[in-house]
Amino acid sequence: MSTNGPPTHRPLPSLRWDVFCQVIDNLGDAGVCWRFCADLASRGHQVRLWIDQPEHLAWMVPGAVQGQVPGIEVLHWTQPLAPGLAQAAGPADVWVEAFGCNPPPECVAELAQRIAAGAAAPVWLNLEYLSAESYVERSHRLPSPVMSGPLKGLTKWFFYPGFTPRTGGLLREADLPARQAAFDAPAWLRAQGLPVNSARRRVSLFCYEPAPLPDVLQQAGQDAQASDWLVTSGRAARAVAAACGQGGEPGPSCRLLALPTLTQHAFDHLLWSCDLNLVRGEDSLVRALWAGRPLVWHIYPQHDNAHHAKLEAFLDWLEAPDSLRRFHRLWNGITTAERVWPGWEVVESWRPCVLSARQRLLAQPDLTGQLLEFVSEKR
Repeated sequence: MSTNGPPTHRPLPSLRWDVFCQVIDNLGDAGVCWRFCADLASRGHQVRLWIDQPEHLAWMVPGAVQGQVPGIEVLHWTQPLAPGLAQAAGPADVWVEAFGCNPPPECVAELAQRIAAGAAAPVWLNLEYLSAESYVERSHRLPSPVMSGPLKGLTKWFFYPGFTPRTGGLLREADLPARQAAFDAPAWLRAQGLPVNSARRRVSLFCYEPAPLPDVLQQAGQDAQASDWLVTSGRAARAVAAACGQGGEPGPSCRLLALPTLTQHAFDHLLWSCDLNLVRGEDSLVRALWAGRPLVWHIYPQHDNAHHAKLEAFLDWLEAPDSLRRFHRLWNGITTAERVWPGWEVVESWRPCVLSARQRLLAQPDLTGQLLEFVSEKR
């Protein structure tokens, strides 16, 4: 089988998975890992999620920490681990270290002892960050031999999510299209205490601190088309407060509505309910693509501006029109202009581009399915 070609699905028995997650700063790590674990569990696998900040799952997925999600056990990854936890957890068939985090040394030592006693090593995967850059296709499914430490001689495998058939694909639950088709946006909005007015456009705002935000809000507030901006809690809410402090409240056409903290499912519903989704990071970008609505990505800024090339690669894959590229560059602080907000007629012109991208993605195998196929090959 070609190392990068599309998988041919074969049945795989229920396996035991250890997924290791260290939260870096903005909880995208936790969001991606939970969706992955939940997808595995929905396919009949048993999953342990080792996470260093499990408290965030309490609002992201109510009941997760208490073990109320069938097939998933959440374990608190402390440094050091609680005495005996690595031994009590027992063996796994697959190890997944998310985004290059190394498993706890106690788990490494315990696995080394099991292997020395004759046990089989798990399939060991490094689930990498999402990018549309060309290195992803080159690096996907490559081996990474372990050269030192107690597990010297084993092999990790790089597994890269991506947007093209020669990558690992994107997380996509089997029932996602059906849930989305059955979704009643007005009913959901009313249940959240949010207004439903067909004469007003809706924008979801989930961002870091975009430099042009004050101008965008002011200019959208002067648009002939009225809009409701649904502002997520946390950094986006603080960014809006700061923007209003700099330039005053936006004009009459732009109404700001603060949202409470949202569960993962509620966040999906928010994206399905809006006419424009301003998203950030990795997990929300993928969910915005599945939503099929005009979207703008606030990419995680890096000090050396490496994110500029990453953004351009995504826009190339998206086949973004010039107006969408321009707004992305302005929103991400790559360029500046006096006029930032493009207007609703332009925003609506982005919809065919996003829908076409969504169709291309739906025609490709999903990430979990490809990982299962890969594990079946390597066991």
